[in-house]
Amino acid sequence: MRSPRPLLSIFLTVVIDLLGFGIVLPLLPLYGDEWGMSPASIAVLFTAFSGMQFLTAPLWGRLSDRIGRRPVLLVGLAGSIVSYALFAVSALDQALVLLFVSRFTAGIFGGTISTAYAYIADVTTSEERGRGMALIGMAFGIGFTLGPAIGGLGHAWDPTVPGIIAACLSAIAFLFAWRRLPEPEGHKPAPRQSWFDLRAFGEAMRAETIGAILLLNFATVTCFSLMESTVGLLGRREHDLSILQIGLLFTYLGFWTALTQGMIVRRYMKKVGEQRFAVLGTLILGAGMAAFGFAPSLGWLIALAPLAVLGFGMVTPSLNSLLSRRSAADMQGGIMGVNQSLQSLSRIVGPLIGLPLFGILQPLPFWVGAGMMGGCFVMALALARRGVADRS
Repeated sequence: MRSPRPLLSIFLTVVIDLLGFGIVLPLLPLYGDEWGMSPASIAVLFTAFSGMQFLTAPLWGRLSDRIGRRPVLLVGLAGSIVSYALFAVSALDQALVLLFVSRFTAGIFGGTISTAYAYIADVTTSEERGRGMALIGMAFGIGFTLGPAIGGLGHAWDPTVPGIIAACLSAIAFLFAWRRLPEPEGHKPAPRQSWFDLRAFGEAMRAETIGAILLLNFATVTCFSLMESTVGLLGRREHDLSILQIGLLFTYLGFWTALTQGMIVRRYMKKVGEQRFAVLGTLILGAGMAAFGFAPSLGWLIALAPLAVLGFGMVTPSLNSLLSRRSAADMQGGIMGVNQSLQSLSRIVGPLIGLPLFGILQPLPFWVGAGMMGGCFVMALALARRGVADRS
């Protein structure tokens, strides 16, 4: 593996920024519920971020291929500061329009997360790619471990506080990246090309297994986002949890995410292999989704919920690593951008499926998610049997 300093720098940059993401995300359906929004409106609010990320992630990825990773990441962090500041202002008088504007803004600049994946691809060898990709998952885990608790405590003080804290954290991440995040030595600027190069994308998709990996990633993230968008409402309506308690529940799940990425994926990925990890992860995620639907009490829910996080934490870095290894070096940003765009689309589809199903029957979205993961298990098994060869 190359020098660990770039990996440490990108990890710290992303984890500080994702703390803000973890503060805000669990509050969205709860704010919507408090402010009298319908389930359909809450679903639109929850998916506004992902809708814009779906449109912009490939553009940011291709731009980073052309001009470099560092400037694109800095622009994304600056946009996060603005979006969280708008989120804080919207809470002053329950300004729904401003709340939606803040989420659209966050989505536009949140598309730069694809550049973070491409950055890791630039500074790792193919053998270490999976462990490197797990750093982003670990950053998400830390963000969801500390963020929801901070958001819940901040909301108890004043509804504007979570947004203010999130904006300050993104400002810290921006300053850190400005001073400490180098342009990766492994990145070579790609030749100038159109933003929507469908021919190049078609060639990439025709490469063996890339299409299957993208589809499997899409289905897995759809399933998990279905859970993310409904578990807070489940806690409130089924178990009468407060906003602070729901924040602590997300903190608990985030702790297991960080533990999975840091202690399991990074330690055993190289030994077990990405393909086996993906197969096992889909199976465990399916069991975790079923546990959400069938848990008879809050105690059982708390005991079994980590299964979903463990499974998801095994699948996503495995698939991202496989996708990176199958992508040519000068297309890393573009392909990872397409992957991030599809994941953003899945974060739209998941809530749009989950929240209406929750309105019909509270356990229903989790049962549907378990069934989806059964299909993903079959897909992952077929992918493992075909094998994957490197192109990067």
